[in-house]
This record gives sequence, C-alpha cells and structure tokens, in this order.
Amino acid sequence: MSELEQLYRRYCQDVYLYLKALTGDAAMAEELTAETFLRACAHAERFRGDCDIRTWLCQIAKNLYFSHHRRQKRLVPLPEQFDPPDPYTNIEQDYENKESLQRVRRHLEGMKETYRQVFTLRVYSELSYAQIAALFGRTEGWARVTFLRAKRKLQQQMAKEEQT
Repeated sequence: MSELEQLYRRYCQDVYLYLKALTGDAAMAEELTAETFLRACAHAERFRGDCDIRTWLCQIAKNLYFSHHRRQKRLVPLPEQFDPPDPYTNIEQDYENKESLQRVRRHLEGMKETYRQVFTLRVYSELSYAQIAALFGRTEGWARVTFLRAKRKLQQQMAKEEQT
C-alpha cells in the first residue's frame, strides 16, 4: 500500500466529516474530500511538519471550500430535482433531526466567521484545541475561549428562538 493510500485511509473520514459539517452537503463534501487529497499529494513538499497532518489536511479542505464558495457565488443556481422520500424511514424522526440541524446551521451562519469555523472544527471534525490553534496560527487558549464564546452564543440564540 502506497503512502498516499495510507494517508487517505487514515484521514479520509475526518476530512469528509469536517467538510460535510462546513457545507451541509454530502455530495459536495465527497467531491471536496477527493480534491483535498489530490492537492495534498500534489503539494506534499509544502507540509513542513509544524502541525498535525490532519490539521494540514483540514486547512487544505477549508481553503478549497472557500474557493468553491466564491466560484458558486458567480453562478446562477439551477432548480433542484424533486427526490421523493423513502416510505420505509421514520419520517417524523428524520424531520425532527433535519429541523434541529437546520436550526443549528442557520444560527451558525449568522455568527462571526471565526466563531463558526472554530465551532465546526471542534464539534464536527473533533479537532483538539491545539489543532484548531495551529490552523489559525493562534494559541490553544485562544481556541478554547473562541469555542466557548461560539457555543454560548449559539445556545443563547437557540434559547431565544424557542421563547418566541
């Protein structure tokens, strides 16, 4: 097994989950995950070893997502095709889960970019505070404080929404 295959097998799921949380779209997350590993392979000489490899891969993934997002702003969206629900699933439970996730995403979108990114990296990608700090070029304490502020703000917004 080549080093690239080992790298992919070890970190693919982490990168995918991070991108899925960032994009909210499984297909886009898969596409960007593949692109992340292609970029990592093409630019392996740029990895200096001053951070964890997973952190480096997530940084590549984040940059690809933002590049993709900028390109998408220039395109006119096409209408999505109707995909009928599977009648064998528990529709009520699926609806509640999707509704809850949509609420969290909606509130995250309204937050400052830094808060949103740190929260996503910590919760969905399960990166350590040290890894998050390395991504932003900050201290571990900064990552902890930023995450706690983002979490508190999200909780306040959701509680406020429930009251209305």
